[in-house]
Amino acid sequence: MALLAYEVESKFSSANIAKIKAIASRLGVDPNWLMIVFRFESANTFLPSVRNKNSGAVGLIQFTTVAIKGWNVTLDQLAKMTVDQQLDYVEKYLSPYKGKMVDLYNLYLAVFAPAYIGRPNSQKVYASPSNAYTSNKSLDTNNDGIITVGEIKEVITRYIPTGYSSGVSTLTEVAQPLPLALILIVLLILYFLLKRN
Repeated sequence: MALLAYEVESKFSSANIAKIKAIASRLGVDPNWLMIVFRFESANTFLPSVRNKNSGAVGLIQFTTVAIKGWNVTLDQLAKMTVDQQLDYVEKYLSPYKGKMVDLYNLYLAVFAPAYIGRPNSQKVYASPSNAYTSNKSLDTNNDGIITVGEIKEVITRYIPTGYSSGVSTLTEVAQPLPLALILIVLLILYFLLKRN
C-alpha cells in the first residue's frame, strides 16, 4: 500500500496514520491533503506543540483562540497533547466544513480562513496593515500587501509532493480535445444525413 504524503518525514506512528485515514474518510477528504496541511501549518515539524511566534497559534493545524472558543480546551493544553489526542481536535475543527473541502486548497482554506472556501483566486483574504496579514506575510507571493486566495493556493501547491494530487482536475484531465479525424467523421456523417433529406 502506498505511503501517505510525508508519512516518513512526519514520524507518525502507524496508529496515527490509521487515525488520519479514518478521519479523512469521515470528512470525505484525501488523507494526503491532511498530511500536506499538517506539514505546512506545523512548519515542517509535524509536532502538536509547534507555535507560531507571531500569532501564538499552535499545533498540527495551528489552532487559534478564536478557533477553539467554547471547546473547553486551551492552546497550552493542545500544545501538550500527543498527535493522537490532537487529531481529535483536528477532526472537530474540520467537521463543520465537510462537503466543502472538495480539494486540497479548500481543505487548507477551512483551516486558514474558512470564510473564503470556494472563493475565486482573486478574492482578497488579508491586507496590510493588519495582524492577520503580518502573521501570514509569507503567503503574499507578489509582496503587494494583499494575500489572495490564488496566492494561498500557489504556496500550498509547493507542498504537494511529486505523484500526489491536489484534487483539482486540469482542463486536459476534464476534457481531452477530440482528434481532428473524429471531428471530420462526425461532420461527414452529418453532411450525408442532411443531404439525404
